[in-house]
Amino acid sequence: MGLSYKDAGVDIKKGEEAVKQINEMVKSTYNENVVTELGGFGGLFNLDLKEYNEPILAAATDGVGTKLKLAFLADKHDTIGIDLVAMSVNDLVTLGAKPLFFLDYLATGNLDVKQFNEVVAGIVQGCKEAGCALLGGETAEMPDFYPDGEYDTAGFCVGIVDKKEVIDGSEIKKGDTLIGIASNGIHSNGYSLVRKLFIKNNEENEQSLLENLLKPTKIYVKPILELIDKYNIKGIAHITGGGLKENVPRILPTGYTAEIATSTFPTPEIFKKIQKKGNIESDEMYRTFNMGLGMVLVVNKKDIDKVLKTLKELGETAYEIGEIDKGDKGLILNE
Repeated sequence: MGLSYKDAGVDIKKGEEAVKQINEMVKSTYNENVVTELGGFGGLFNLDLKEYNEPILAAATDGVGTKLKLAFLADKHDTIGIDLVAMSVNDLVTLGAKPLFFLDYLATGNLDVKQFNEVVAGIVQGCKEAGCALLGGETAEMPDFYPDGEYDTAGFCVGIVDKKEVIDGSEIKKGDTLIGIASNGIHSNGYSLVRKLFIKNNEENEQSLLENLLKPTKIYVKPILELIDKYNIKGIAHITGGGLKENVPRILPTGYTAEIATSTFPTPEIFKKIQKKGNIESDEMYRTFNMGLGMVLVVNKKDIDKVLKTLKELGETAYEIGEIDKGDKGLILNE
């Protein structure tokens, strides 16, 4: 017998069995627009355009970053898939777009079927929370490329928005109000610093801390789409890598500045712990982490109370955090 692909480290049959095991999970995300079965060379999605006058497709792609290292350390993989979906769909909804379908990519040295199933279960949950279909994906087994037990994953989401409903910040004016929607933790950014503080120094890597750090990124799609349907939301910033300092200015038109008072929203304990442990300056914290806000909206001043009331009814915690002024300073953080 000659050398086989399995001898080289790639078990095709195991990969096929893994796909069979996730089949029903993936199908649970399907809707009437999905017209293909899992396992083909690509996926087909029937685009229903009846609701749109000038439909525009929107797309976003992302990964989870070094948060994966904590999942490996804790051997906990059921939340990583939620993070993966969240990072793309939360970006999409900032444009006013409704997510339609999601695709994932997972690469590993040697496929661990149990681990794979846990990751996909999280992706399925994330897709359900975002209201999109998991249309397909790719699993690559690459011997000698990744250490045993480790993998990398990336995701891609396509959405749709009517041209006249695109949110691009162009309507933002002086006097508009900033509203922050609470995060549920660190989400998926800043983990290289987090690992340096808590894990690489080998001081507090107990399971409870790891589980807290692995709390999945909050998905904001459904509440934000409902707000867009009811009110004139002028700008939306997803607070990811770069924190408030880098992400809020991305939605501002030239000649406008956002002023945020950090005293208007509470800083979660995990960020206080990070700052104290690393003796990190406040400016660096607000440039690295979300500091308690996962999304920031810009709305007309007259809509403040209504938007806050609607968010509360939708189960979200939100705060009036500042306003828009003239100037070119990007973001000014006040206490």
